[in-house]
Amino acid sequence: MTNDDLIHDPKGGMPRLLEIMRRLRDPETGCPWDIEQDFSTIAPYTIEEAYEVADAIERSAWDELKGELGDLLFQSVFHAQMASEKGLFTFDEVADGMSDKMVARHPHVFGDETRDKSAEQQTADWEAIKAAERAAKARGGVLDDVALGLPALMRAVKLQKRAARVGFDWPSTDEVIDKIVEEAQELREADDPAHQREEFGDLLFVMANLARHLKIDPEEALRAANAKFTRRFESIERALAEQGRTPKDSNLEEMDALWDAAKAQEKAG
Repeated sequence: MTNDDLIHDPKGGMPRLLEIMRRLRDPETGCPWDIEQDFSTIAPYTIEEAYEVADAIERSAWDELKGELGDLLFQSVFHAQMASEKGLFTFDEVADGMSDKMVARHPHVFGDETRDKSAEQQTADWEAIKAAERAAKARGGVLDDVALGLPALMRAVKLQKRAARVGFDWPSTDEVIDKIVEEAQELREADDPAHQREEFGDLLFVMANLARHLKIDPEEALRAANAKFTRRFESIERALAEQGRTPKDSNLEEMDALWDAAKAQEKAG
């Protein structure tokens, strides 16, 4: 089969996708936009596609999930092609590296360790293996390899988890909540924009810590809150539309009452 035959083969699978990516990046015959890209320009698209996968799952949009997973896979292929062009690594090496990692991190599946473990023990073993991998990379500090490019809220939780492993952590949620009260008061007392920004960041950071102590994913919790706000505000819009009005024709008192009605209806339902 020629490369052109592969590109047009509807059952070409992974080799087809890799060849398409190679052709898109061909400096003489490829797509000008694709040729211009580098790791830094593609990275935002990679993050966006990952969120679109999460969104499809959250909405149980299973008919969309296949396409979103394909978009995310294409991002990995794109980065691997650019790396291959620079002589850094190939897509096969990416796949082999991940396979090696999964085999090494699951000795209870692929090795001689017992599978008779609790979920908590498996998590502890996983973290111990990851810690050994980090030590082998000769990282200097406890926080050194927590990725800078993570969403800030997610990175806050990862930083706190890493610090907790060496004992830098509050023993219970009570101390975290006390710290939230303290940070809220400091925000109230902040008297200039720079100070307010700093104190607001501190408050968010402690809120992320509380989520970690409660075993809540703060990103997931905030997405749920966003969805709830959207539902209830749309309910306000519908109620006003029935009267031939929009939120601009209303006021806070009326909209707040409609909000409470939507809230009560959700709870009753």
